[in-house]
Amino acid sequence: MATLPNCETLTLQPEGIALMITLNRPDQRNAMSLHMVQELSAVFDAIRDDDTVRAVVLRGAGGHFCAGGDIKDMASARSASTKDGSDPFRDLNRAFGTLIQQVNETPQVTIMLLEGAVMGGGFGLACVSDLAIADKSARFGMPETTLGVIPAQIAPFVVERIGLTQARRLALLGLRINGEEAHQLGLVHELVDGENNARAVITETLRQIQKCAPVATATTKSLLHRVGREPMDQLLDQAATDFASAVRGPEGAEGTRAFMEKRDPSWAADGD
Repeated sequence: MATLPNCETLTLQPEGIALMITLNRPDQRNAMSLHMVQELSAVFDAIRDDDTVRAVVLRGAGGHFCAGGDIKDMASARSASTKDGSDPFRDLNRAFGTLIQQVNETPQVTIMLLEGAVMGGGFGLACVSDLAIADKSARFGMPETTLGVIPAQIAPFVVERIGLTQARRLALLGLRINGEEAHQLGLVHELVDGENNARAVITETLRQIQKCAPVATATTKSLLHRVGREPMDQLLDQAATDFASAVRGPEGAEGTRAFMEKRDPSWAADGD
């Protein structure tokens, strides 16, 4: 595994094919400070090209996922100097947008365990997960407009996740919803009841990820993200090129041999 940065606001625990990341500011319900944003970004930078890390599991400490942005950071930005022409509010907000895009596009499969408060920026992070698992305790919301601000960086990702119609309702009314409704909207894939149930779902998910070739998985994720962002002919041309590379590559050769020999491929050797 790649060398991981030292973190003050996160705990990092490698576990098999996965890196477990815990947002660790429980006294603030894991509100996303600029320092946490920078540390989380550094972690995703460190593992981006590490194919031994095939999944990331992200959760929060103390029974909450993330309560949104850190109000203290906003207060600091209000008092910051703007003599050089920069805008500290813009820079603070845009830094989180950069992070959420980074998480969205990471080659690893991202699994998020959502408990307690999943608000604002936490809601946005949930929207870029590959698999979202919500405890029945989870409460989701986009409360920005009730605070006199806007969901500037998360709005595009919310629309992509649940569609414009539902994003309008949640964002413009500042609504809060429970895990059941989040599941109905397609924000959440699985509902669980308690830590043991959550751990069982995560374990089974990681077992399934292990059955899938890491490079093929990363290439597939990249393909899915390009849908709707480039002309279809161009997308399909590149997809065909990527398919040919996969077939001729080591994973394609190993997968074919394993199928013919009725055995698990090498990347799944420790799986079921």
